[in-house]
Amino acid sequence: MYDISRILRHSGLTAIGLALAATSLPASASAAEAQPAAVMASVSASGAIAERPTRDDRRQRVQERGDRQQARQERRAARQDNRQSARQEQRQAERRVERRENRQENRAEPYREQWREARREARQDARQDARRDARQEARRDARQEARQDAWRDARQEARRDARQEARRDYRQEARRDARQEARRDYRREVRRDYRQAERREARRDYRRWNRSWRNDRRYDWQRYRNQNRRVYNIGRYYAPYRNYSYRRLNIGFTLGSLFFGNRYWINDPWSYRLPQVYGPYKWVRYYDDVLLVNTYTGEVVDVIYDFFW
Repeated sequence: MYDISRILRHSGLTAIGLALAATSLPASASAAEAQPAAVMASVSASGAIAERPTRDDRRQRVQERGDRQQARQERRAARQDNRQSARQEQRQAERRVERRENRQENRAEPYREQWREARREARQDARQDARRDARQEARRDARQEARQDAWRDARQEARRDARQEARRDYRQEARRDARQEARRDYRREVRRDYRQAERREARRDYRRWNRSWRNDRRYDWQRYRNQNRRVYNIGRYYAPYRNYSYRRLNIGFTLGSLFFGNRYWINDPWSYRLPQVYGPYKWVRYYDDVLLVNTYTGEVVDVIYDFFW
């Protein structure tokens, strides 16, 4: 439904509105009587024009409407002017910014070119440095690899040589030990055979030793000593033991090995007119006596007392 009071306030056709409102009411008598009163009450309550407006009022309204339209147009024109001025200011600001940027670009163009050149040179230098570093790294890696290979080869060669040398030394040592062992065994065998032969010869010679050599005028050592006394003066006798003293020994006595060592041998019996010995027998000095000793058994076979001075 329409708001009648609003229509009546804003329209000049008040009477027509009232007539239309009256004709549209119901036909019943009670409603016909009550409706005009309600409409009038509504119009009076809303403050609407109860009377018909005059020409001055209409003229004033028209003038007010025109004023409002003019004010509206002025506001619209002001807004358009503000928009245009804002656009112009924005364009001017953009132009200023563009001119500033252009000036900055123009100013910075030489520096930019220098910067580009510097950057280009820096890139070239960086590439050259990278290539140089790569070559140096490759050479360093190659040298290290070569050194490692050489060291590895040298170590392997050294190990191989050491193993070969060890094997050669081991074989040589084994051969040397085998030869030495063979020689030792051979010498031992020869010595054993020699000792056995000497012992057999000594036993045979001992049984055949004859002390009748004193009856041979060739071995007259007493007469020879009387004529060559200085030959029998051979100095002091030193016993093999410090506190040992002279004891008269007889045939059949077993003498210690230190008493018939080579320092006590008479290597030239004939110089003292003694008979030559054979086999294991040796003429041995014992203080001023001379003993004939079997060097294998240590047995005294013959004795001459007071032989030396």
